[in-house]
Amino acid sequence: MMISIDMSTVQVSENTFGQLVSDHPIVFLDFWASWCGPCLAMEPVVQKLAAKYSDRVIFGKVNVDEEINLSSKFQVFSIPTFMIFKNGQPMEAVVGAVGESSLERLINNVIEARATTVG
Repeated sequence: MMISIDMSTVQVSENTFGQLVSDHPIVFLDFWASWCGPCLAMEPVVQKLAAKYSDRVIFGKVNVDEEINLSSKFQVFSIPTFMIFKNGQPMEAVVGAVGESSLERLINNVIEARATTVG
């Protein structure tokens, strides 16, 4: 199964998640829903960061209404939730509409390997 990455973010499903995190050392996931105002407000921020870090981080979007099992697996109870994985393991998460600097700090912590594993 091949995952095409031709946009700044990719749609992630339960079927593609495993390959995505095994093929890419750092993956940033945006858990969202189409009816969620704060999720939609964060979209431009995520797109901007995806463009800026595209050489080091893969950015994916998980629609919580369509991917209930994936959301449940990572205990996503509020959206938006932003979670970053390194070598297939969840490292850090941020919940809610936050500033660009908060998400950028999350990304840089994992790139620089200072993050601790969630859970």
